Amino acid sequence: MSGGLVSRYEQDIHKIEQYLPILGNLLFYVDAISTNIRIAQWNAAIKIRWSSGLNSSSFFNLTGPKFFQIDNLRFELGMTLFLYGGILRERALELLSTDLVQSPNFFRQAAGIYHHLAHDVLPPLQPLLPPEKPPEALAEVSTIMSLICLAEAQAAAVRRAEEKGTSPSLLAKLHHGVALFLEEAIGILSTVVKQHKDISSRLLEFISSCKSLHEFKGQEYVAQSLKASDQIGAAIAVLHSALINAKKKIPREESWKSIYQKQIHDASEVLRKFEHENYVVWSQNIPSVHELPLPEGKKIVQVIHYSPKIWERQIAFKTK
Repeated sequence: MSGGLVSRYEQDIHKIEQYLPILGNLLFYVDAISTNIRIAQWNAAIKIRWSSGLNSSSFFNLTGPKFFQIDNLRFELGMTLFLYGGILRERALELLSTDLVQSPNFFRQAAGIYHHLAHDVLPPLQPLLPPEKPPEALAEVSTIMSLICLAEAQAAAVRRAEEKGTSPSLLAKLHHGVALFLEEAIGILSTVVKQHKDISSRLLEFISSCKSLHEFKGQEYVAQSLKASDQIGAAIAVLHSALINAKKKIPREESWKSIYQKQIHDASEVLRKFEHENYVVWSQNIPSVHELPLPEGKKIVQVIHYSPKIWERQIAFKTK
């Protein structure tokens, strides 16, 4: 336990939040005298190394993690902020089962940090980066991470709405809203991997699996909404179509696969009950796929914007 903080992620967040203002202050004064030859030499010889959690070799780890050394303080700032966003996301995941109010806020804070990275910190650094660099140094990857965190914040909000008994029609829109965030992330990632082939394929599989799962759950709620309005034939068609699509997209990762298969099993049971009820009571025609309503998504979360804090203490360098 450190400073009364029980969670390891809370402790890490506290440490990073103490370090970032000091680093920001150092950068401010280094930039102020960046034309000094001695300062330029110091900045070019800091020898700070970072490993990547997103490149393909990280997942196999046959010879240990691959380290990247880019001798620039802005690279150190960028990687520290990326780590900060990742730890905030882990804290959000930690709270997901116990606090559906705080968890989305941590996701949104992480999304704000990645947004700040993508728009303010990493773009000026791009011309200074060598050809071999970690994916975390790319502005597009931070944009992807921001979208993932927003999707996860909305997913947590949907879970809270489900517990409150929100209408199936609204829950359907919210689940499809999660999928919209992830669809945007997939579009950016598909472009990035064409130029940076060392990004792990598991990132794309994770995003795609989450997108498919929320589309599936959204269609389940569409079916429930149709059933509630006495359109059981249309509800059966929606569920049947959703199940066909879901079975085509079962992920390879075992932990993700089990969640997906349970969802498929539960939806299959609901479909069976609907079909039996329609056969016994309603006798409604089952419309074709082309006659079904198109999914409608609704986004309800936004980033919590990150404002850097500077440790206001003057630094004097001996440059002669």
